[in-house]
Amino acid sequence: MKMDHTGETVDTSVQMLSPMRLRGKVAVITGGARGIGAATARVFAENGAHVVIADILNELGASLAESIGGRYVNCDVSKEEEVESAVKLAVEWKGKHGGTIICSSSSAAIMGGLASHSYTMSKEAILGLARSTACELGVYGIRVNCISPHGVPSEMLVSEYQKFLGNMELKPDEVSSIVGKRGSLLHGRGGRLEDVAQAVLFLASDESGFITGHNLVIDGGYTSACSQMSFIYKD
Repeated sequence: MKMDHTGETVDTSVQMLSPMRLRGKVAVITGGARGIGAATARVFAENGAHVVIADILNELGASLAESIGGRYVNCDVSKEEEVESAVKLAVEWKGKHGGTIICSSSSAAIMGGLASHSYTMSKEAILGLARSTACELGVYGIRVNCISPHGVPSEMLVSEYQKFLGNMELKPDEVSSIVGKRGSLLHGRGGRLEDVAQAVLFLASDESGFITGHNLVIDGGYTSACSQMSFIYKD
């Protein structure tokens, strides 16, 4: 609360973002040992969350968890009992909480031709599952949302670019630069791991408290419009 120029009291709670947007919350991040998951784990910890990293990359996961004051658990998400163990660890560590579920889809689920058939199909399925689950869990106050990144230089995308361009020395920032030129309406601005992490932070925070069943696309506008006809905007 603060006083405006007329002397009236103004509620600034919506206008100002807390520097600790997840204070006291507990997060289980599957695939959190590297890439987008690791970037998200760091951002969550910086914002006050207690983070459990669930992955099969034990050395990377354990090292990251230690560096952010979190916990690590070996977890193959294809095995239900291991996912249950990860959740159990979080509950035993910091207690039971209500919550929000954030799934990871892709721009390939929105636009054809961006990935293989199997990858595209799996990411499309995640979108449908998130919407269906949002309906099921909404009665318990649990929100379910998706993120759909595009052109973000994860290990998988960088590896594919390296093979396609025949340059195994290609770096993540170089991939981001290529995407910024060819795969973004924001010319010269490619995606970053931190862009996705900040989007996930928003969906996990109370600021998105009335958002569920939503797919937040992080793509520089690529799947929304075509910029190849930009000459029509010139006089």
